[in-house]
Formats: sequence, C-alpha cells, structure tokens
Amino acid sequence: GIIKALAHITGGGLTENIPRVLPDGLGVDIDTRLWAFHPVFKWLKKFGNLTNDDMAVTYNCGLGMIAIIPADSAEDFCKSVIASGETAAIIGKVIATESEDRVILRNMDTEWAV
Repeated sequence: GIIKALAHITGGGLTENIPRVLPDGLGVDIDTRLWAFHPVFKWLKKFGNLTNDDMAVTYNCGLGMIAIIPADSAEDFCKSVIASGETAAIIGKVIATESEDRVILRNMDTEWAV
C-alpha cells in the first residue's frame, strides 16, 4: 500500500504520463540533476535538433517508471528497489498546483545540454 501511483514513462514522456496518475490539483516538481541523462538522449537531442520540451514530451529521458510514494517512505522504498537489483532514486516531489503544466522539470538547460 506504499505506492500511491505508478506512471510508465513511454510515449507521452514525462509531461503527459505523470499527470495521468495524479488527481486534479496535484503535480510534480522534478530535478533533472537527480538521475543520469544517458548519452543516447543527448545524441537524439543534438542530431534531431530537439528542444528540452521536445525531449520531455517524446522520450522517457532515462526514466522507465515513476512511483509516487509518501515522502516519509521514499528513501526506504528506494533502498528496497535497489536491493532487488533495480535502480531507484528520489527525483522530485508532489506539489499542489492549479497550473495546466503539472510537471515542473528543473535544470534541463544544464543537465540535458549537448
């Protein structure tokens, strides 16, 4: 019961898939410094002449699944996932928002630079 929501980050990328699993009035504030932006995505961005927004909408940018977990349980949850042989990291937080843009991606200009 610790997982409140899961978003599979496929077509629709980060900005379309995460809001689908959140109730109205909630969004996420994500820091792109908190996971590795793999070189293949930098290559796609450069040679596809794509913007950061294009990347966030089209690709998973290295994140296959987003789990929404209560903040006080997130660290233990990540440790459990890592112990099972997978990767996990806390990359942001759920926020209250009435904005149409319910996903805030911080530090794209530095972390996703090519």
